[in-house]
Amino acid sequence: MDQGWFPGDDGDSETDAADDEAWLASLPADIRDEFLAGAWTGDGETIPAGFLHHLRSGPRGVGFAAGGVLDAMAPGPWLGDAIIAAAADGNDELGESELIGVLCAWRRMSSWAAAGEAAAVMELIRRRRAQSQEPDSSHLAEHINDELAAALSLTGRSADRLISMAYGFARLEEVRAALERGQIDWAKACLFVNELAALADDEVAREIASRLLGRAAAGGWTTGQLRAALRRAVLAADPQAAERRREEARKDAEVRAWDEPSGNAALAGRELPPADVIAADARISALAKWLRDRGAVGTLDQLRADVYLALLAGRPVESLLPGLATSQAGSGGSNGSGNDGGSSSDGGSGSAGGSGSTAAWPVVSGTIHLTMPLSAWLGGGQPGEVAGHGPVAASTGRELAAMLAGQSGTRWCLTITGADGRPVGHACAGRAGPAADQPVLKWVAGLRTKLQLLERDNCSHGLQSAGYQPPIALRHLVGIRQRTCCFPGCRRPAVRCDLDHTVAFDRGGRTCWCNLAPTCRRHHRAKQAPGWHLEQTRPGDMTWRMPNGRCYQTAGEPYPS
Repeated sequence: MDQGWFPGDDGDSETDAADDEAWLASLPADIRDEFLAGAWTGDGETIPAGFLHHLRSGPRGVGFAAGGVLDAMAPGPWLGDAIIAAAADGNDELGESELIGVLCAWRRMSSWAAAGEAAAVMELIRRRRAQSQEPDSSHLAEHINDELAAALSLTGRSADRLISMAYGFARLEEVRAALERGQIDWAKACLFVNELAALADDEVAREIASRLLGRAAAGGWTTGQLRAALRRAVLAADPQAAERRREEARKDAEVRAWDEPSGNAALAGRELPPADVIAADARISALAKWLRDRGAVGTLDQLRADVYLALLAGRPVESLLPGLATSQAGSGGSNGSGNDGGSSSDGGSGSAGGSGSTAAWPVVSGTIHLTMPLSAWLGGGQPGEVAGHGPVAASTGRELAAMLAGQSGTRWCLTITGADGRPVGHACAGRAGPAADQPVLKWVAGLRTKLQLLERDNCSHGLQSAGYQPPIALRHLVGIRQRTCCFPGCRRPAVRCDLDHTVAFDRGGRTCWCNLAPTCRRHHRAKQAPGWHLEQTRPGDMTWRMPNGRCYQTAGEPYPS
């Protein structure tokens, strides 16, 4: 790649050369040496997933290659000039790692531009509020959104949204500064403002923002990961505030239908009680798996959608089984005027209905993995977590525990974490949780004999299985270690992922704790594509190598601690 990206390049080779030498002489020696080194493709580099290079160790590139000067440059006019120069002859002239570097640089530039836009909006607000103090001008501030809507061709709602973000940045200046530096993008900045709005104490909000901003930037969190971290922090800082916000939002509960761009339609409920939503979602999954095990055609997601509609429309779920709908149509069993499918709509274990099928519908129990700190069991306010859903308030955790209590298939789990929130031990309580009259501490103490330590640095292969299919206990433990797909940023719950052999079984890979990880079907296929490679350097620590030479690391999200 041509390195003639310096501002002021005007085609005069002698002048440009002098400018280049002057600029290079002004650089610190280590950066100058790095810039003058031979171009590097990024092969072997390990960086967090994100749009800014963060690690300062290991091999370094030049220009936009991984770890190069431009790959780490803050957004602004110089970076803009560099991007334009790098792609002057087309992106096809860029190396693999350089192309990714340019892509990430554009994202940093868009963050910088968004911060500038928000600053201009805040200045407009300041001016109109000041002018509203003048005689006969008291209503000026009421129409700032209309001014923005006209200037930017926005709807009134979008203009209001921009104004609320500007106010949020005024409260969380550090978030605005991170956006301006290109460390986070607009979507993540919006999450900071929205999630921390539940806290009335500005100092607490700023403390949480300061604590999580560094991890959001350095760790390359996706919006889903950041949202979960912010909600955990808000629930831990002020459970009452989070509860008040939730109850206030319940006033806006609704079921909405809308058209999809594809021509299909969507139907969703909003602002519903979390415990009921989690239980309902688990029930839909249980019914979808029940259908799949009996020959229903479609992916699990497609079957979940079919179950969702069938339940809402009053159709028996077993009518989705192959051939059954046709036979029922002839007997009038599923046309709305006959049998409605029996008494199984409540999720019990009754008959599947009047279609002649004797298979029992599944119960929800055993499909929800609820992790609660001991303090929450005892009535405290520390948030818990539901696998595949995310953080939940302590009160929601207790509601779910009450729902599951007494169900014959419920698995009660105790996960012990270290100071970093990583699981170090796990025990399953079989089929019964703490009884209503049983002290929780006594119940927990009774699990000590079942506690299994989870190896972290090395693997003794004590959990290894000789066959290809891992035992249920091993599958469960891997899902405790990594609750979502092991691909960077993917939040697909482990229970809905493939349990993948990192080194293929037919190539000598072990069916063991150290060679298994949850991988969703999409990223399982990506791993097998040419140029892709996945390595598990130690149990749970995954390194993904991309066709562009860059590598990304994941280790599973920590538990609340």
